[in-house]
Amino acid sequence: MSHPEEKLAELGLKLPEVAKPVAAYVPAVRTGNLVYTSGQLPLREGTLIATGKVGDAVTAEVASECAQQCALNALAAIKAEIGDLAKIKRIVKAVAFIASTPEFTGQPQVANGASELFGQVFGDLGQHARSAVGVPVLPLDAPVEVELIVEV
Repeated sequence: MSHPEEKLAELGLKLPEVAKPVAAYVPAVRTGNLVYTSGQLPLREGTLIATGKVGDAVTAEVASECAQQCALNALAAIKAEIGDLAKIKRIVKAVAFIASTPEFTGQPQVANGASELFGQVFGDLGQHARSAVGVPVLPLDAPVEVELIVEV
């Protein structure tokens, strides 16, 4: 299997710098053979790539792109914690929070922006359990937030 960062490059993507926390927490914590990330927002070069609610100001397609960016930010946090993404044995669980209107019910499709990236980069090791949760608001008015648990 190719190195995860080579797979990202093949997709035209690269790991960003680790996003600075917006409050009192750290981006990732390792305990034993698991790494837990804090919720990652769709920050690209320090700026949210979209704001607002999915189903209103943000389309499902843009929200899916946001989920992918959140996933990249989570992978960057994991790399900073373990040194090399090739040490990931499995993406265990992803949780996607989607700030959406009450009528919007496409949270699973939005979360696919992250889930599909994990499959493309890690193959079978990227198959994971997942929750896609609609919420009324997220920090900084972000439309999506993603957190991960990975086995190393």
